[in-house]
Amino acid sequence: MPNFRSESFGAGEQTWLGSTHGIRNARTAVLTVSAFTPVDGVIKSGTPVDASDEGAVVPFTGAAGERLGFVLTDQAVGAGAKINAPILRHGIVKVDNLPVEFEIPASSPGEFSFVGGEQAVAGGGEG
Repeated sequence: MPNFRSESFGAGEQTWLGSTHGIRNARTAVLTVSAFTPVDGVIKSGTPVDASDEGAVVPFTGAAGERLGFVLTDQAVGAGAKINAPILRHGIVKVDNLPVEFEIPASSPGEFSFVGGEQAVAGGGEG
């Protein structure tokens, strides 16, 4: 008897995007799965990441030297230790709609503008 399984694919909840700017320029990077806490087997769209090393992307902590990015689409976590994923590197982010708690960095590394949230500010770029 064959062992069938069903999977659905999609972008996930993307209400955190403040515009379409930057979407077509998302860069493919490698997520280090063990560094994340998947929800229902998925790293959610809008998860903030440190994209300073595109070969080993981990969650964003705000530490010196990090480069802020956001996972653009939901990423199903399988048995692999690493998965390729599109990372948004600039754009407008609706802080209140991110899938995790997020504190806007005092000096925003990257090219983001933030809207919503208690301390929304313009980032390093026009968005």
